[in-house]
Amino acid sequence: TAKNLNRERINEEKKKLKIGYFSREVLGERRNRFVYKLNKPKTFRGRERKELLLLSLRVNNKTTATAKAETEELLLPMAESNGSVSVDVGTIYLGGKEHRVKTACGVVSVIVYGDREKPALITYPDLALNHMSCFQGLFFCPEAASLLLHNFCIYHISPPGHELGAGPIFPNDSVPSADDLADQILEVLNFFGLGAVMCMGVTAGAYILALFAMKHRERVAGLILVSPLCKAPSWSEWFYNRVVSNLLYFYGMCGVVKEFLLQRYFSKEVRGNVELPESDIAQACRRLLDERQSVNVMRFLDAIDRRPDISSGLKKLKCRTLIFIGDQSPFYSEAVHMAANLDRGYCALVEVQACGSMVTEEQPHAMLVPMEYFLMGYGLYRPSCFTESPRSPLSPSCISPELLSPESMGLKLKPIKTRVSA
Repeated sequence: TAKNLNRERINEEKKKLKIGYFSREVLGERRNRFVYKLNKPKTFRGRERKELLLLSLRVNNKTTATAKAETEELLLPMAESNGSVSVDVGTIYLGGKEHRVKTACGVVSVIVYGDREKPALITYPDLALNHMSCFQGLFFCPEAASLLLHNFCIYHISPPGHELGAGPIFPNDSVPSADDLADQILEVLNFFGLGAVMCMGVTAGAYILALFAMKHRERVAGLILVSPLCKAPSWSEWFYNRVVSNLLYFYGMCGVVKEFLLQRYFSKEVRGNVELPESDIAQACRRLLDERQSVNVMRFLDAIDRRPDISSGLKKLKCRTLIFIGDQSPFYSEAVHMAANLDRGYCALVEVQACGSMVTEEQPHAMLVPMEYFLMGYGLYRPSCFTESPRSPLSPSCISPELLSPESMGLKLKPIKTRVSA
C-alpha cells in the first residue's frame, strides 16, 4: 500500500541521517590560538526534515508513541506534495515549564526543561529573540539535544518582555542597564537554588552572561558564547542601533527593522537575494519577530547600546570558555578580540564557514563536536545510544586529533591517530 511505501522511504531517509553533516579543516594557529573552520552542514528538507523532527522528539523523555504517530501522520502528506516541508517547530511541546521570577528590575520569564537534579545550563538570547527563536535550532538537532538534555537541566532566561506572549512593558518603568540584566541572572539562580552553572548565550545574551561571569565568578562553571560582544559599541554600531531604535519608536516592528535584525542574525545566503529565495529559517524568524513588542525590544537595545567595555576584565575569568563565530557575522572582530583577551589555557575559538551570528539556528550541527569535546572536560558525555553516529567524536571513524587543541580547551587528552575516510 501507499502507506507501507511511505514507511520504506522513511527508513531509507533514516539511514541517510547517519551520514556526517560537515567536514573539518584546521586553519592553523591565529594569534596563538587555534581557529577551526567548519564547512556548511547538510540542509534537511521533506522527509529528511520529518525524520529529523521525529528523532528530535524521541530524545525528550516525555515523548510518547502517540505523539510520534500523530507527528508522522501530519507531516507525511506535506512532504509528499512537493518534496519539501516547512515545520513550525514552535508548536511542538517539549515539556518545558514556565516560571515567573520577580527581580529588582521586574519579572523575568524562565522556561525549565529536564530534571532539576541535573547540573544547570542557562541560556540567554540575542536582541528581539527568546528561547524559541534563538535556541530551538540547536535543540532540534537530535544529537546536540541528546548531549545537552542528557547532562543538564535547561533554564531558558528571556530578556524582560521577550518571552512568548509578552505584553508591552509599562513606559514609566526604569530601563535596566547591562549590569542590571546580569544581576537579574543572579536572582534567577538564587530563586532556583542553583550553584555554579554552565552558560550559553548569543551575541547580546553572550555579553550579559560574560558580564555575569566576571561579576560572580564562583557561580559560573563554563561559558559557551556564540558571536559574543565584549567592547563598547563602535560608532557604526551606535548609529545602527539609533536608527533601529527610532524606527521601533515611530513605526514599531516594521519591515525595515526586521531586515536590520535579519542582517544581524544570518548570513547572506540564508537571507536570500534576487537569485536565491529567502530561506525557511529567515522566514520563520521574521514571523516570530512580529510577536515582539517594539517598546520591549527598544529597552533591551538601549541597555546593550550603553554597555561598558569588559575587555580588560576577561583575563580574570578562569572558567573554560568555548566561542563560536560565523565568518559572515558583523561581530566577527569582536569575537576574535574577546578570544585574544581571554586566558589562552581556558578558551577555544571555533569559526563556522558561510554562517552569520546565530550559529545556533543557521548551522547548529557545527556546534556538536566542539561542544562534546568541551563538555568532556567536565566529565559529561553523550548517551551511549548516540555514540554510533559518524559525527560523534566518540566514534573512531571521525576522530580528528587536530579538531580541537586539548591545551586550548584545558583538557588532558592523549592524541589519537585515526584515518578518516573521504
